[in-house]
Amino acid sequence: MAKDAPKPAPKPQTDKPAAAAKAQPKKGAGAPQGAAVAKGRPKGAGEVPPRIKVAFQQTVIPALMKERGYANPWQVPRLEKVVINMGVGEGRENAKVLDFATADLQSISGQKPIVTRAKKSIANFKLREGVPIGAKVTLRGARMYEFLDRLINVALPRVRDFKGVPGKGFDGRGNYALGLREQVIFPEIVYDKVDKIRGMDINIVTTARTDEDAKALLAHLGMPFGE
Repeated sequence: MAKDAPKPAPKPQTDKPAAAAKAQPKKGAGAPQGAAVAKGRPKGAGEVPPRIKVAFQQTVIPALMKERGYANPWQVPRLEKVVINMGVGEGRENAKVLDFATADLQSISGQKPIVTRAKKSIANFKLREGVPIGAKVTLRGARMYEFLDRLINVALPRVRDFKGVPGKGFDGRGNYALGLREQVIFPEIVYDKVDKIRGMDINIVTTARTDEDAKALLAHLGMPFGE
């Protein structure tokens, strides 16, 4: 009886390539293609390093090693930070003036400054402790190099009758201080929107141990020292 049972009907054959193609997800389905491309891209691939930093690594270090007799590249002095101070004495009476100064400093440096306050009361200057009297910003890394690039190559040449920066602004420990009388020499400042001409102090802190080493570093970076 079992031998005479009817055989089951064969399954219909399907086109395997067509079925496989049908089973694949459509283009654009699931995770976006941009995510897959971005996943394989190295972090920071589109960032361009500041040109002063590149010049320091490729040109300044070998030149200073030959000129100053450094035996090791890590003995070459480096830039550590740049501190920009802008004093606003009128800020103790008018807070709006301090807002203008802070906006100018932020446009110049590309970083939000902090408000400096009086550390103690001085009766002769009508100054009370804690009153805002200025703004300060500290630049490190890429922003430091970019600011120095704009200062050396764009801002300083715009100073009227410019004959170079003074070479006596070192403090004896490898740091250099420079004073500017006008903030409008920076191209980021729109002259029509300036409420008042203000100066600023720029302090360049290096790892140099002597003023001669610091001056050689800044000179190779392009700082135009005068006589």
